[in-house]
Amino acid sequence: MLDVRRLRLLVELSQRGTLSAVAEALSYSPSSVSQQLSLLEREAGVPLLVQVGRRVQLTAQAELLVGHARAVLDRLEEAEADVARSLTDVGGTVRIAVFQSAAHAMVPQALTLLRSEHPSLRVEVTEREPDAGLFEVAARDFDLVIAEQYPGHTRAHREDLDRVSLAADGIRLALPPHPTRLMPRGDHDPGAMLAAATGMPWVLEPRGTASRDWAEQLCREAGFEPDVRFESADLMAHIRLIRTGNAVGLLPDLVWAGEAPSVALLDLPGHPQREIFTSTRLAAAARPAGGAGRGAGGGGRGAGGGGGPPRATPSSVTGRAGPARRRRPA
Repeated sequence: MLDVRRLRLLVELSQRGTLSAVAEALSYSPSSVSQQLSLLEREAGVPLLVQVGRRVQLTAQAELLVGHARAVLDRLEEAEADVARSLTDVGGTVRIAVFQSAAHAMVPQALTLLRSEHPSLRVEVTEREPDAGLFEVAARDFDLVIAEQYPGHTRAHREDLDRVSLAADGIRLALPPHPTRLMPRGDHDPGAMLAAATGMPWVLEPRGTASRDWAEQLCREAGFEPDVRFESADLMAHIRLIRTGNAVGLLPDLVWAGEAPSVALLDLPGHPQREIFTSTRLAAAARPAGGAGRGAGGGGRGAGGGGGPPRATPSSVTGRAGPARRRRPA
């Protein structure tokens, strides 16, 4: 009989690529992981790993076993969900990965709601970039991820994850609080306003991120290359640089968490929006704890559930923005 815990180690190795990465993720030592996989080889009666340089590689038989092991782990997760649904109280632990602006704007309200409606539920929240969060949900490090997708940048489809649309979040050109001297006179066309930012110092997220790629493409379509002098994944740092007159940038409405913005916000050509969505493993989608976490964030209804995702309230050219509308749990 194959040991389920060792099968999971094999699945982890297929996802993470190295013994040390598996050991770090599961809080084991690399030697313990190696020893357990050697025992699994004895149970299977075939070689599962081959040494390739300083790394190990799965054999064809190991790849075959990984497919069956995933199915076994999914079935066990579905069984846990069935047992949990038979209870009257939602309890246990739900682990949520969330990107920065959602953590700032959405999580505190969701935690308050969960504490009120499900006091027995333990909620653990960790900040993660969307790509990392999606991977780690698939790898069972988290139960739910709140992620984002920028216009024209479709994330890779994962057959083992579902996807529920949460909100459409407007993105705007952000300027210092009194930007009159920077704006073209008598022209409130969004394209002209963006083009007026030519030559100004910009703050953007690091290279390789979806937001950075989208921002650079937007500027190029307006006919200029942004002069990026500041790079940071921290949107709070973006706000401070813009508010003090040291940079201009692009900010999503969600970053204000319903508060009045401290910088001037101008509409962009086409009024672009990023999509905020949640994902969980298909095998865990029916788990009450995950459903409660998703519902508290406003994502209990799918993208096709009627009415479409809510849109954040537009800002005016004077730089005042209203709070983003959020759905109550279904």
